[in-house]
Amino acid sequence: MHSKRKIPDFATDEEAEEFVATADLTEYDLSEFVVAPIKFVRPAPNTFVPDDLLEKVRKRADQQGVSPDYFIERALEEAVEDTHC
Repeated sequence: MHSKRKIPDFATDEEAEEFVATADLTEYDLSEFVVAPIKFVRPAPNTFVPDDLLEKVRKRADQQGVSPDYFIERALEEAVEDTHC
């Protein structure tokens, strides 16, 4: 068994991208690689809802057996539907 090759150093991201796109990585020593967790987070919308309205939303959502978020999403979808387009 032959020893695996060391991954070269790259001066730019483009060089690294080209290497990964064209090299057979099974020929290289990947033992020093580490997992880099990436979390993609969608920013949550921030909207003020008066307490009394929020309480009404919670009650109606509970009556329908859905979450308040889902209830609000559905209500907004219905409010912006335009059948004349």
